[in-house]
Amino acid sequence: MVHITVSVEYGMHSLLWLVGESDRPRSGRDLAAFQGIPPAYLLKILAKLEKAGIVRAFEGARGGFRLGRPAEEITLLDVVDAIEGRKPLFDCQEVRGRCALFQPETPAWAGHGVCSIHAAMLQAEKAMRNSLAAQTLAQIASSVAQKAPGTFSASVSDWFENRKSPAHRAGEGT
Repeated sequence: MVHITVSVEYGMHSLLWLVGESDRPRSGRDLAAFQGIPPAYLLKILAKLEKAGIVRAFEGARGGFRLGRPAEEITLLDVVDAIEGRKPLFDCQEVRGRCALFQPETPAWAGHGVCSIHAAMLQAEKAMRNSLAAQTLAQIASSVAQKAPGTFSASVSDWFENRKSPAHRAGEGT
């Protein structure tokens, strides 16, 4: 079974720090430092998000990343598909045809139609995709804001602003 990797988690967290920052790009290096991960790793994730139109990249000393569209229009499914690609949850190997009783040839009834296990997995994948499509970045950001202390948002902004000092500016961009 394919699973959603940690790249999606880092991508989602990076996007959260871009919500409400439409006029100020945040550098990929700062977003990586904020999460304690290598910049090169996060920049690969951000490149996938940019290709999908979820973020926009801006070059230069004051460059970085901003959301490519409003947070209310970015679903979790958009993010998962941008980072992971649209992979099936379950990769059916048609195991049913390998039953020892079916040798040398699988009877028609056993191989007819979609495998019952595969059908159940397709149903589960559809439910998961529908759930991810129903949740937006704005909803997740709102949930975080409700959960965090009132000073957290200001602390995040201050952290990023302090990174823009001359000591940190050189080579920061995207």
